[in-house]
Amino acid sequence: MKKVIIKTEKVKMEAELNNSRTAQAIWDALPLATEVNTWGEEIYFEIPVKTALENGMDEVKIGDLAYWPQGNCFCIFFGLTPLSSEGHIKPASAVNIIGRLKGKAEEWEKVKDGEWITVEKKEG
Repeated sequence: MKKVIIKTEKVKMEAELNNSRTAQAIWDALPLATEVNTWGEEIYFEIPVKTALENGMDEVKIGDLAYWPQGNCFCIFFGLTPLSSEGHIKPASAVNIIGRLKGKAEEWEKVKDGEWITVEKKEG
């Protein structure tokens, strides 16, 4: 597993990327820094990676990291989105699961639209 650090002014958390082609493309593009958008209890931000749907998922779990091909976005799921129903977390459309957070996903509730986020490789 490839370890990364995702951080904002309010939250810093380790995560692991899986062995998918999409996760490898994101790993190769690190470090990343940009402003976040929020959609319910999801953070997403555009990244300089363009790849197609790979084992697309219409439902995710709290703590999942995903890539949204329609927007070329990195996504952090920490709860329900506007399309979710109780117990079923739904992205806007199918996503590629690229990894998992290693901490309490609910911490990301502190982050608001427009805040700066960085994703970098964890050394060591």
